[in-house]
Amino acid sequence: MTKWTLEFKEGAFKELQKLDKPVQRKIFNYLKDRVIVSGNPRLLGKPLKGNLHEFGSYHIGDYRTICVLEDEVYTVLAVRIAHRREVYE
Repeated sequence: MTKWTLEFKEGAFKELQKLDKPVQRKIFNYLKDRVIVSGNPRLLGKPLKGNLHEFGSYHIGDYRTICVLEDEVYTVLAVRIAHRREVYE
């Protein structure tokens, strides 16, 4: 099984830091302990459609993490983290 890694674009990391500490932990732990450990990040995510088709979304409570799966380097790159009302804007 190939080992995936988790990375954050600077903007996504800043969005994560603005959230309450318990929400930050919940999102980070979900990505680290479930998505990365699964060995196949596509199992838990949902592919987006339309002009966002190259992205996937992870639903973590009321928050969404928008990611790009970089298959050639086995990296889950978080590009946006926000409340579900705001994330697709």
